[in-house]
Amino acid sequence: MYAIVEIQGQQFKAEAGKKLFVHHIQHAEAGATVEFEKVLLVDKDGNVTVGLPTVEGAKVICEVVSPLVKGDKVLVFHKKRRKGYRKLNGHRQQFTELTIKEVVA
Repeated sequence: MYAIVEIQGQQFKAEAGKKLFVHHIQHAEAGATVEFEKVLLVDKDGNVTVGLPTVEGAKVICEVVSPLVKGDKVLVFHKKRRKGYRKLNGHRQQFTELTIKEVVA
């Protein structure tokens, strides 16, 4: 059984026991339980239920493993030829690591 759930504007496939890295959740603490009720689709052993826009009574229950995880560094380099202009900028996205406990449908 799995569900497609919307978490902070992004869609994720949620199955019990899987890990998710979602955009940083501000007030999450390690070990806390978080529920997401924007379930867009539920597949229960081949029986697919599509929500209009969400599935009634369905939710995904997750546990926060780590409230702040930094992603890989992305380097952005700008250059204009023959002008002596070079600019290097780095960015590391912040994520929250979740473990899915169960999908309720």
